Amino acid sequence: MRSHITCRTADGIARVQLDRPEKLNALTLDMLDDLVATARRLRGDRSLRAVILSGAGDSFCAGLDFATVLKNPRAVAAAFVPRPWLGTNTFQEACWAWRRLPVPVVAAVHGHCFGGGVQIALGADFRVTTPDATWSVLESKWGLIPDMSGIQSLTEVVHLDVAKRLTMTGAVVSGEEAAVLGLATAVAEDPQAAAEELVAEIMTRSPDAVAAAKRLFEKTSSVGPRRTFAKERAEQLRLLLRTPNTRRARQAAFARETPEFAPRQRR
Repeated sequence: MRSHITCRTADGIARVQLDRPEKLNALTLDMLDDLVATARRLRGDRSLRAVILSGAGDSFCAGLDFATVLKNPRAVAAAFVPRPWLGTNTFQEACWAWRRLPVPVVAAVHGHCFGGGVQIALGADFRVTTPDATWSVLESKWGLIPDMSGIQSLTEVVHLDVAKRLTMTGAVVSGEEAAVLGLATAVAEDPQAAAEELVAEIMTRSPDAVAAAKRLFEKTSSVGPRRTFAKERAEQLRLLLRTPNTRRARQAAFARETPEFAPRQRR
């Protein structure tokens, strides 16, 4: 059986696509497993500089395919069991695994972005959406809550009252409104092209500095200032004293040249 997740890597960019267009890329358990495996594999690639997530066909992702998933209750139960070393189950890790990557991840959203699709998009560092895309935290329609890391990620990008309203009502909002609310980072008629432009800009910077910045934001967003300051010092000392790419960036800046970077040091 073919995978409904494709991953093509070229020039340091992994283009990961949900590829079940006949079902609006609705998620199956196999797709969730494949998302986790893909992210894990990419995490070990030190030459990787960025990831772009997208959906094939007319939509980014219409959410979980309940009709298919619920045919196998035992598999669903197994997917709910958390991994003790990660703190996430399969549903959650399919979204949160992208936060664990040491490179920027951009979601290019068009068409439907519902339920689990929203939570996958929120697992990315940036989200670019078409103005006419439709976003919805749709779980309330089924009498459920977002449980694929969505409670955590929603409250990171929108105000708490907005997160509650979206979750409790399942309101459908346009891409334009998603950007106003903070769900989306930017609006573009061609989100794939906009995502490519963003990662091209980030790739002009040291991969080690970009990875350090992502680590800091991910590890300090919910801790106090003292712990944040300590992590800042540790990351900066490593960049200054132990990272050749920092020297390359500095030399290029002084020479007003475009730097050429080696693969990042840390996974």
